[in-house]
Amino acid sequence: MIRLPIASIVCASTTSLLLFASAVNAQTTQPAQPAKAAQPTETVRLHAADQTFINEGTQAVATQRDAARIATSRSTDRAVKAFAEKVAADNLQIADALRAASPRGVEVPHNNPDTATLDSIKNLRGAEFDKAYIEQIALGGEQKTLSAFQAEIASGRNEQLKDAARKALPTIQAQYASAQELAKRKHLAAQ
Repeated sequence: MIRLPIASIVCASTTSLLLFASAVNAQTTQPAQPAKAAQPTETVRLHAADQTFINEGTQAVATQRDAARIATSRSTDRAVKAFAEKVAADNLQIADALRAASPRGVEVPHNNPDTATLDSIKNLRGAEFDKAYIEQIALGGEQKTLSAFQAEIASGRNEQLKDAARKALPTIQAQYASAQELAKRKHLAAQ
C-alpha cells in the first residue's frame, strides 16, 4: 500500500472539487443565457411614425371592418351589402397582417374601432343608413385609412411595418375606388 502525506490528499481533493464545481457551473449557466434572450420582456421602442401607424392604421381598419359588419345587417341595398362584405373580409386580413408585421414586444390594438363613427350609423336603417355609410364610412373612412397607410410608407422606419403597408395599399385603394363607384351609382357626392 502506498502512503501519501495528508496534505497531498487534501490538495488533490480540493483541486478535484474545484474542477468539478467549475464544470457544473459552466454547464448550468450556458443554457440559461439563450433562455433570457428568448423572453419578450424587452420593450421595443418604435419611431413616432411607426407607432402612429400602429395606432391609427389599426383603428381605421377596425372601424371599416366593424362598420361593414353593421352594413351587412342594416342595409337594404344589395350593392351596399356586397361592398360591405368585401371590405369586412379584406380588412380582417389587413388587421392580421399588421399584427404579424409588428415587432415583438410592441402592443398592437386587437379591436379598437372608432366607436363614435360606429355609433353615428348604428341606429340608422334602409336608405338613410346607406347614404350615411357610403359618405361617412366608405368614402371618408377609406380616405383616413389610405392616409394612414401612405404616411407609413413615406415616413415609417420599421421595414416590416412599411412592407405590410405597401402590401395592403392596393386593397385599400381598390376599396376606395369601389366606394367612389358606389357613391356615383347612388347619386351621392364622391370624395
